[in-house]
Amino acid sequence: MLGSVRYAPDGEPAEDAIEAGASMLAAAEPGWEAVSAALVAAAVAGVRQCWAGGWQPADLERIVRRDAPHPARTALVVDAIAAEAARPAGRRTAHGARWDGQLRRIGAEVWWESDRGYLDALARRRRTSRFETAYDLLAALRTLARLPRISPLPDPPAAGTTSGGAPRDRDRTAAASRALGRIRGLLAKAEATDFPEEAEALSAKAQELMARHSIDEALLDGAAGSANGPSALRIGIEGPYEQAKALLLDAVAAANRCRAVWAADVGFSTLVGFPPDLEAAELLYTSLLLQATTAMNRAGDQHHARGRSRRTRDFRQTFLVGYADRIRDRLTAATEAATAAAGAESAGTAPDLLPVLAARELAVEETTGTLFPDTAPVRLRGVHDAAGWHQGRAAADRAQLDGG
Repeated sequence: MLGSVRYAPDGEPAEDAIEAGASMLAAAEPGWEAVSAALVAAAVAGVRQCWAGGWQPADLERIVRRDAPHPARTALVVDAIAAEAARPAGRRTAHGARWDGQLRRIGAEVWWESDRGYLDALARRRRTSRFETAYDLLAALRTLARLPRISPLPDPPAAGTTSGGAPRDRDRTAAASRALGRIRGLLAKAEATDFPEEAEALSAKAQELMARHSIDEALLDGAAGSANGPSALRIGIEGPYEQAKALLLDAVAAANRCRAVWAADVGFSTLVGFPPDLEAAELLYTSLLLQATTAMNRAGDQHHARGRSRRTRDFRQTFLVGYADRIRDRLTAATEAATAAAGAESAGTAPDLLPVLAARELAVEETTGTLFPDTAPVRLRGVHDAAGWHQGRAAADRAQLDGG
């Protein structure tokens, strides 16, 4: 029965297969608890198939939320993820802290008492009939089973180690924590201020600190002779204006010595880089996206209110593209300044900075090519509004990058 649900063509044949399966399951009165346990087991198997296909919890929740016809389907997939995560460690693949953080963010927790009682508990919670409950769960299983395989990410470094696998000393860990704490503080201030010039200065300072932190980590790894290896993470790119947001992430990634590869069909970009750089890029992108969206909405409302254009979507899309273009220039300049200063300071006392950075850049390029051998440039669409372009670049000039 699950096979007919999975392989039925989209549209009416799929609906018929799911309805037939749900009717059969709902009529199994004496065996309803056994049906419940079997469906939970099937859901766990479906989730593990997704993990084997390169998916991670946040990716899975995001793609189902984007494509499912109603939120209930997403909630069922999150339940399936929770059920898989609750299985004994010996029967599933161990994952790292970032994976566990994704589980927390999507709310993947087992709320039902037992797998045999899951369907009844779900029906009570949603106030649905057995048929409706079985229908939605079968539809969720079909969704999981039909997802494509995607490029798996390399395993992250073990906790408490450098990117090359060597143990981190306590002083180095503490210094990294202090640097990231300062960066987070600057970005939080940038997001909170109502003054664009202040936000711009704070964000610039944050990028300088990120660049210096990256350089310090690179020099320490170089001095220790670590066999450094890049890692990777995914960042969701959600609509509207996905292309412009992906462009902004690419600008942030490049300034932080990472590569960004956007997969529009599955709604995320993959960042490839060394762990300190990945963490910095993710922090800065999250902050700049918030600043850019706030500035875009304010400028878009004013633009529309003044009657200058009815093409508000074009204005906002172009605004974000202009913002990303100018931010790229500013972040690159901040990184170059920090690199020059660090090179001057470390001359004669540490490994030559430029060869260390060049080796890391080459490693990132090679890892990106291995993970994504068939990438292609994306042509931007919807960039037609001159006012949006100029106002977006002006907003990027005001975006908060210095502590002042």
